[in-house]
Amino acid sequence: MDLKDCLEKLEAEGRLCHVKTEVDPFHELSGIAARLEGGKVVQFDHVKGSEYPVVTGLWWNRDNLACVFGCETERLSFLFAEAVDALRAHPVAPVVVEDAPAQSLVMAEPDLSRIPVPTHALRDGGPYFSNCVVIAKDPETGVRNTSVHRLMVTGKDRLGLLMDVGRHLRNYYERAEAMGAPLEITINNGPHPAFYVAAITPSAAAPIDVDELAVASHLLGGPARLCRSLTVGVEGIADAQMIMEAEILPHVREPEGPFGEVSGYYAAREDRWVVRIKAITLNRQPVIHMLHPGREVWNSVGLGVEANMFQTISRQIPGLKKVYLTHGGSHYGAVLQMDPPKNGMAKNAILAAFAAFPPLQMVRVVNSDVNVYDPEDVERAMVTRCDPAHDVVIIQNAFCHELNPTVKDNIGAKIGFDCTYPVPKPPRYEKVSYMPVDLGAYDIA
Repeated sequence: MDLKDCLEKLEAEGRLCHVKTEVDPFHELSGIAARLEGGKVVQFDHVKGSEYPVVTGLWWNRDNLACVFGCETERLSFLFAEAVDALRAHPVAPVVVEDAPAQSLVMAEPDLSRIPVPTHALRDGGPYFSNCVVIAKDPETGVRNTSVHRLMVTGKDRLGLLMDVGRHLRNYYERAEAMGAPLEITINNGPHPAFYVAAITPSAAAPIDVDELAVASHLLGGPARLCRSLTVGVEGIADAQMIMEAEILPHVREPEGPFGEVSGYYAAREDRWVVRIKAITLNRQPVIHMLHPGREVWNSVGLGVEANMFQTISRQIPGLKKVYLTHGGSHYGAVLQMDPPKNGMAKNAILAAFAAFPPLQMVRVVNSDVNVYDPEDVERAMVTRCDPAHDVVIIQNAFCHELNPTVKDNIGAKIGFDCTYPVPKPPRYEKVSYMPVDLGAYDIA
């Protein structure tokens, strides 16, 4: 099953719409996507300057993803967590196949100007690939790593790359660079979303010596399919829409950015790593897949870590019901739903959450009578159940995520709010409730 199979399934369920008017990939495509964000998946059938359509929105609606994976929406993050657990319990190694669909067409020479890569936000420094799955091999052990990084098009065969501190790809690269060698990679666009799930698996769940592709194998129900590359020693994803075979150059840095990042702000333009494309292969009639910055990023990060956080915290603290990484908080804010069996345990859960997912900077804990997906309900719990003098936890000088503008040199503060009522529950915290009714039983004009 590949991306086009997923799109057919979504269309059959009424979850795919087509923009048939020609659109410009320079700002216009993402401008339309921003207006449609959160609804159906969107396919732009005619993109100016290219023969290939572009699809976006697969990750901006959890119901869409549930349709693709054939499960209930509430089960999605746990489905992904089960796939991550398979890394430890019974990993299924990928297989290398011949006659890969992703290699049906081979460009005579790499030319990224033929690919409809959108320039998303108004101040972005150029066109960006925002969701390609990057595969690399440890320069010493040969273990594969799968990850996602932003990639700015800077030439026909050249990309600017961001590698965050602590990422395994950066570890691979720094060791290769110390040897004076480039790091070979494949950049895979439009694989089945199971590969994206593998690529965003938290480092805490997938150590550097583990091949995350077993996550994709679990979700696909069989070994992930790879293919040998034409010019590099790293495999590509056999059923992707496009594979770029490439190398990250040693001791070369060039300007990259600005880019409208996951934080909702622009990442600054700085000298960063450089990728040279050696070959481009494509599926027949490929559909180029893009991730629209915003809800797609928040959902993908949330679904990748919520269940892992749930399992990690639950092993230490009883009473946890749900974990939700809020859209407004990007991947810096989480709401935990729990009924602590004893006073003080909500604060322990706050500390456990920060340990389970280090990029977090704000955690709110609410009771099970609060809807974690309703920001008004959560705010009501904050102002009626959190005593600022006793229920706020502040941790200074902690390791944080470098793309948050409040963070300097990866160091910042974290804050937690205990918004749970005391144990046992005092009568004054009984929420107002009404008789449940079925509106379908009433004639309402």
